[in-house]
Amino acid sequence: MKRPRLAVVVAVTVALTATARAQGDNAPTTLTLGQALQYALDHYPTVRAALEQVNASTANVSVAKSAYLPRFDAVWQTNRATANNIFGQLLPQSVVPPISGPVLPSASGQSVWGSAAGGLLSWEPIDFGLRSATVREAEAGVVRARAEEGLTRLVVQNAVGGAFLAVVSAQQALAAADADVQRREVLARAAHTLADNQLRPGAEASRADAELAAARTRAIQARQAMTLARTTLAQVLGIPDGSVGVNTTGLLDNVVPAPAPVVPGPSHPLVQSEQAAVDLARAREAILTRTDRPRLYLQSSISARGSGANPDGVFDGGADGLGLERANWAAGVQVVFPNLFDFSSLRARRAAAEALTRAESARYDEVVLTVTSQQRAADAMVEAGRAIARNTPIQLAAARQSEAQARARYDAGLAGIIEVAEAQNLLAGAEYQDAAARVDVWRALLAKAVAQGDLGTFVGLLRASGAP
Repeated sequence: MKRPRLAVVVAVTVALTATARAQGDNAPTTLTLGQALQYALDHYPTVRAALEQVNASTANVSVAKSAYLPRFDAVWQTNRATANNIFGQLLPQSVVPPISGPVLPSASGQSVWGSAAGGLLSWEPIDFGLRSATVREAEAGVVRARAEEGLTRLVVQNAVGGAFLAVVSAQQALAAADADVQRREVLARAAHTLADNQLRPGAEASRADAELAAARTRAIQARQAMTLARTTLAQVLGIPDGSVGVNTTGLLDNVVPAPAPVVPGPSHPLVQSEQAAVDLARAREAILTRTDRPRLYLQSSISARGSGANPDGVFDGGADGLGLERANWAAGVQVVFPNLFDFSSLRARRAAAEALTRAESARYDEVVLTVTSQQRAADAMVEAGRAIARNTPIQLAAARQSEAQARARYDAGLAGIIEVAEAQNLLAGAEYQDAAARVDVWRALLAKAVAQGDLGTFVGLLRASGAP
């Protein structure tokens, strides 16, 4: 994931590590992998934010389409003012209020009532494609927001799935470490019994004690790793107290079936998002190509005014002028031409928009290449993981047989403590590798689903494996 999606990844990562929200008393205590994935989609704030962004982008489309509707502006006002008009030109401005009527014989400080009301209906039947280009820009924004939502869901689920499998792996490591401690405790007791009876040298008892202490240290480290993994899982799920466990029923019973075929790259949310970015850049470029075209308006208006001042300079008193005394209507066509001296700025903006479109197109090509490479790498990971998972039971069976034979030889006085210790080291490693191999298969399948851009096939494999 490169710069176009870096903001999404950073936002989700920061949220996953620092923005966990309390879910109240309804927070689950034990989850399966499928339940953890769904819980993250239902509760994580980043997903809800992405969904609201889609809603906002959809509303922007309606705003853009409203430009096709006619515009009707209405006004009504009343004022109390003087009526001293003067002959002459006044440059356009917004400070001096306009005044109509003849120039009176003399200035007066007397004020009268004035009133006005009117409405202007304006419709633009021809815009040479400007409004349609604006609508296409808004629609491209919706497509991109939806792709960003899908990408956010994918990133969140990937983080939750990885954290869940990390807990499972830590549990398997702890189980293997505890089993190793138990075997070494039995061996240490036997070594001490033989040494006390002077049937074995005391050095063998010391070596057994050293191996036992080392095994206990590894068990402590494995227990610490499991606690940290569970804490991380609770954090990415938004459960603050950290009391969440994992249900691995059916998950590690056997090697899962072969995954579904690879989904084509363009369906990946990252590819869709970058394609939407390209379309959005092109839509903005299209808007700029149409901003220098004339705009035609059909307009009609009706208005009425009243005033307490008369052309002969006589001012009516009382409430005269509050009523509407004269009415007018008008209808016509207006053509608005763009600013003639804006061509230089517009040309520069077009050049910038074209450059941004080319940049987004280059990023799209890079994203397609990245996603394709990730899919191929995930295929290799799945194939290797399944092959290893099929091989580790053979390794485990051989290690168990070797440990049993070494222990039997030791009990018979035909082998030393070092041979038994090495056999137990081999067995401990084989036990962990056998359990970790099946976890690694699920990790590879998760990576494959993420590379495909859809975890639906991954959830289907969970159900096929018998996991609830």
